[in-house]
Amino acid sequence: MEIKDELIDHIAHLARLSFEGNEKRAIKKDLNNITDFMEKLNEVNTDDVEPLVFMSDEINVLREDVPEQTISHEEALRNAPKKDSDYFRIPKVLDKTID
Repeated sequence: MEIKDELIDHIAHLARLSFEGNEKRAIKKDLNNITDFMEKLNEVNTDDVEPLVFMSDEINVLREDVPEQTISHEEALRNAPKKDSDYFRIPKVLDKTID
């Protein structure tokens, strides 16, 4: 498959990119290299090869997700630089102004 400038322009438009001059030539060369490689893969005999669904036969062995209390409310607030009885105190991030 030959990569033409129109195809690069179309892909660039879809990706909201802009290629000019050397960039366009570099992208064209890269795309040609990719399609050439894919053509080489088409030459490989895969008649007796089963299609892969997963890359590995391994199955995830995960522990049961059991909720537990690992730190108490007081312990969480103990090292806070600013706090009140129940919450962390932080500087105001958003300033609400009414126009």
